[in-house]
Amino acid sequence: MSTATDEILEKLKTLSLLEASELVKQIEDAFGVSAAAPVGGMMMMGGAAAPAEEVEVQTEFSVILEEFPADKKIAILKEVRAITGLGLKEAKDLVEAAPKAVKEALGKDAAEEMKKQLEAVGAKISIK
Repeated sequence: MSTATDEILEKLKTLSLLEASELVKQIEDAFGVSAAAPVGGMMMMGGAAAPAEEVEVQTEFSVILEEFPADKKIAILKEVRAITGLGLKEAKDLVEAAPKAVKEALGKDAAEEMKKQLEAVGAKISIK
């Protein structure tokens, strides 16, 4: 360290908490910076600090019936009824309203399993 930084460090060690707080405020005002800790922490890149981006992990999925071939409608309707527990009319309305969510707020494994079941009878399915 240089002598100048050593001197500044020694002076900082003698400050009271109130004086240190005032110093931080003055530095923030003078340089237009914030001493607040960023949400998500900091990541060092090339010597410069950059805020880390938080990645939101999806935990709930919806199984969407995108479309179905007309000749497979009855088989798909039966599978939708078995999966959802809907009555015949409600299942028919759901299938005919494609693209429509068959089930929502499912875990990833359950959504994948449901997708396989519906694709096995000819439906085009997406998971969102």
